[in-house]
Amino acid sequence: RGQGNKNLSDLLVPSKLQATLETLDTDKSGEVDLPEWETAIATALSNKLGERAAKRKADAAKARAENEAFTAEFLNAAREVFEMIDKDDSGSLAIDEICRAVDLKTGDKAVVDFLKNCGEENLMFLLNPKRLDKALKALDTDNSGEVDIEEWEEAIRRGLSKRLEQMQEERERRERAAAAEDEAFSAEFLFAARKVFIMI
Repeated sequence: RGQGNKNLSDLLVPSKLQATLETLDTDKSGEVDLPEWETAIATALSNKLGERAAKRKADAAKARAENEAFTAEFLNAAREVFEMIDKDDSGSLAIDEICRAVDLKTGDKAVVDFLKNCGEENLMFLLNPKRLDKALKALDTDNSGEVDIEEWEEAIRRGLSKRLEQMQEERERRERAAAAEDEAFSAEFLFAARKVFIMI
């Protein structure tokens, strides 16, 4: 069952057996010879691989939708975190605001959680007291002593790019595994089909 060719499936249905054998016997010799069997098997294999390819295509469309949703969610969270840190609503983050927000004991848990997983090294380093000054200098590209919204968003874009790259690498790893599974499936399918023909 489930071998991708209705004629092969119908060999298992006693009421359809005769009609199915006649369909498979393309040269009308009265028996299904090896080339006819292999043609049916090739059709079945092609159908099965087509089903698997369609699933991968659907998975790719799903991945694109996931990327879009992740991007929107990530950017929204980044904006919210900026606003949580910017206590005076000045539109830029003063060093003391950042230090209070990222303090692992008294800081804002949502800020800390976002920075831990944002994918941008300098934003992640804000959580490490030994690296805080260096991270702030790297983020403060205009040397104003604060991180303004443009500087924040530039760092966020780098983090988003890194996170999307990681997601893509994971998808590619799964695709390589799926291709290897298809190859193994094809070899196993053809071996089993030949074995069945010999048994019959």
